[in-house]
Amino acid sequence: MKQWLENLALIAATFWIGGLWVVGIVAYELFKLIPEAQLAGNIAGQLFKMMAFVGMATSIYLLIQRVYQFGTNALKQSFFWLVVLMLVLILISHLGINPLLEKFKLDAMPKDVMESVFADRFTTWHGVSSIAYLLECFLGVFAILKISSIIVSQLISLIDFPIGFPL
Repeated sequence: MKQWLENLALIAATFWIGGLWVVGIVAYELFKLIPEAQLAGNIAGQLFKMMAFVGMATSIYLLIQRVYQFGTNALKQSFFWLVVLMLVLILISHLGINPLLEKFKLDAMPKDVMESVFADRFTTWHGVSSIAYLLECFLGVFAILKISSIIVSQLISLIDFPIGFPL
């Protein structure tokens, strides 16, 4: 059972973190492909929202799986704290910054927010949100490296190499 949960954790983390990078790249490309920035922003916003839900669900699973597998020793693992930090970034962005950005958009109606008095505040908070997302992406890379190093060390310990065989 534990092996199945470990495999699911690896698949879930890979899906989540790979998705973060894909959505970031797709969002960047949307603004080059769609001439209307507001439409591109709305589509990108939906993609980021989807990834926030994927991230919340996956990070909670990964944290529960770690505690189940390692008990309180999970709290000593850098992977555990990387995932906690990523979850905190998601919650700050999704529950704090994004509602603020939506409020600026609504308050600017019927104009586009970038053509309103809220443009400076929107730009500032959008930048903060972008930095948080990029930080989450890079933390995700470190999390994947942590998982893969654990898996490689477990695989090597299972293989009985002849004496003198170089690793």
